Amino acid sequence: MSSANANSSAGSQHVSWMFELTINDGRDSDFRALAAEMAAATERNEPGTLDYEWYVSDDGRQLHLFERYADADAAMIHMETFDEHYMARFFDVLTPTRLTLFGAVDERVRAGMAELAPQIVTRAEGFSR
Repeated sequence: MSSANANSSAGSQHVSWMFELTINDGRDSDFRALAAEMAAATERNEPGTLDYEWYVSDDGRQLHLFERYADADAAMIHMETFDEHYMARFFDVLTPTRLTLFGAVDERVRAGMAELAPQIVTRAEGFSR
């Protein structure tokens, strides 16, 4: 049974990730502007996005970006929008350090994230509301 099927039988189709990045030196204002723009557009245009939260470390250097989607289709919509509108600016301002994918991660999501070499974890136990 694939990991996506294992999560399906557990009752949740949610796809989530925690993306950890470093804010590049001298790019704080660019980061803040990009974060605000992306959060507003995602909230406005992507109803399948359940959580989209940007957390910054106390020293202002590390970003933890938590995203949760209703299902793989909603995650793919976000990834396509990101590729088209934000990817170049995002990776100009931020340097990836770690990406962890959670939940019903299907082959499309895996392929879309493959270049970032994510760790993929599946639910062992628990619930999602």
